[in-house]
Amino acid sequence: MARHKAAVRARLDQPKAARRMQLRPDYDPEAFGKLSEQFARFMGTAKFIIAMSVFIAAWVIYNLVAPTNFRFDEWGNKFTLLTLILSLQASYAAPLILLAQNRQADRDRVQFEEDRSRNERNIADTEYLAREVASLRIGLGEVATRDFIRSELQRLLEELDDRREADDAASDVQ
Repeated sequence: MARHKAAVRARLDQPKAARRMQLRPDYDPEAFGKLSEQFARFMGTAKFIIAMSVFIAAWVIYNLVAPTNFRFDEWGNKFTLLTLILSLQASYAAPLILLAQNRQADRDRVQFEEDRSRNERNIADTEYLAREVASLRIGLGEVATRDFIRSELQRLLEELDDRREADDAASDVQ
């Protein structure tokens, strides 16, 4: 019994568990953001506009054609319930669309930074390659070309021929 009570007591090396009940809802901002983006994407489609138009047309037609005791939103009241529903839908749609736009702006900003960084690396690489090409051109200016070597060998052959002729002429004189 004594051991059981010791196990139930709080440990001093661990913080106490929160006893207050929080009234704020706990939600995942990322999941909520994704939901708002899906909602904004859906509201921007022709499918949504057609569905909403069909819904409103059906609402108005029903409340105009149905027997008086089955109507729930009278023309005499200027379709107050329909107006309320559309206002409620708009009041929720606007913040969700703004949230989706903010998330897209954040993604665009990150993409812009990545593009800027990539462009800076590309510029640095291009400048490096331009310096390398310039140094290769300078180095090639000092390298003997095929035509230069051919002309030098031709000149040396002519010199050798001249020497051989001179040596032959000197050996004939002796």
